[in-house]
Amino acid sequence: MTTQVLAKVVKQLDFDWISLAAMSFLLVSGLIAIFSLSLETEREGFNNFQKQVIFLVVALMAFAVFSTADYQIWKSYSGFLYAVGVISLIAVLLFGMNIRGTTGWFNLGIFNIQPVELMKLFLIISLAKYFSKIPAQITLNKIAVSFIYTLIPVTLAILQPDMGSAVVMAVIWFGMLFLAGVKKQYIMGIILAGLVIIILGWGTILNDYQKDRIQSFMDPGRDPLGSGYNVIQSVIAIGSGGITGKGLGHGSQSQLNFLPEKHTDFIYAAIAEESGLIGTGLIILFFGILLWRMGKTINLSKDIFGKFLVGGVIVMIFFQTFLNIGMNLGIMPIAGLSLPFLSYGGSFLIITLASMGLVQNVWKKTKKQKISITEESYGQFSI
Repeated sequence: MTTQVLAKVVKQLDFDWISLAAMSFLLVSGLIAIFSLSLETEREGFNNFQKQVIFLVVALMAFAVFSTADYQIWKSYSGFLYAVGVISLIAVLLFGMNIRGTTGWFNLGIFNIQPVELMKLFLIISLAKYFSKIPAQITLNKIAVSFIYTLIPVTLAILQPDMGSAVVMAVIWFGMLFLAGVKKQYIMGIILAGLVIIILGWGTILNDYQKDRIQSFMDPGRDPLGSGYNVIQSVIAIGSGGITGKGLGHGSQSQLNFLPEKHTDFIYAAIAEESGLIGTGLIILFFGILLWRMGKTINLSKDIFGKFLVGGVIVMIFFQTFLNIGMNLGIMPIAGLSLPFLSYGGSFLIITLASMGLVQNVWKKTKKQKISITEESYGQFSI
């Protein structure tokens, strides 16, 4: 009897359990890494590990809401969500807290909220609705409108300045545009326009420290104690981990604070130092499994809005993962982006799990549609 009840509950939940398992592995790996990095911190008040546990509880609540509420609801509120996101980005510029030169957080006492993370999800929802309403192939006029949708939050992020998040939102737009089936000549034109903007932006948009990051990416040794310090220490930490790592709590670069931003931007290097190639290899493997399952959700879904939602989440998670790991390895410029599921941070974790909740909701509805079609076909056959 108990087994039957449990089976009924599992059937009602109807999650993609493979992607849930992959996501759980990444979340637990992040908690273990943050716990290890928090061993030497002061015990008075909350340390980073304790805060992250609280963040995870809230994030799981967000996951539960977005995975159970019909994702079509967000289609109706896309304009409202977009407006809330833009207003919050304006408000943070006026009243936000400045951390390491970026005015991007609201101070709520113990915790800080980063509105740009909310905007990433709201932008995905807004673009998904916009592209799903276009019946035929996208014209230049439609591309221009979607670009304006994206340009507003991107500009506000640049003003903080948060160039990493601005690039993520631009890539989300480009990825969803590609998913919409834009003509190849338009895609090439957008890429060329992007290159021109990057070249012109070197002297007009980028701050001096951002230029230093790019130059240090090209040649970390040009300023080993300044702009190149982060990359050099990250590469040393990864290399020193070897195959099996030094063990939990025994990473010299991270535990002795040679590795900067070890809880957030460079948590991958900290994990590599303590768990080695085996640990980071498993992390990359489970990221791959997660992205594969999300791709399968797109292929199975018959709803255009759902396809675009999942596509936007894939682009966001893949790009941030690729860029974060790349900057840890020294093969990408430092962009100040956290690693999904693993890095310390409340706003980032909550939005990441809310986004995964959306994906799960699309999966569940797709499975129900498939079952409905199968039952209908079976009924017709039996008659």
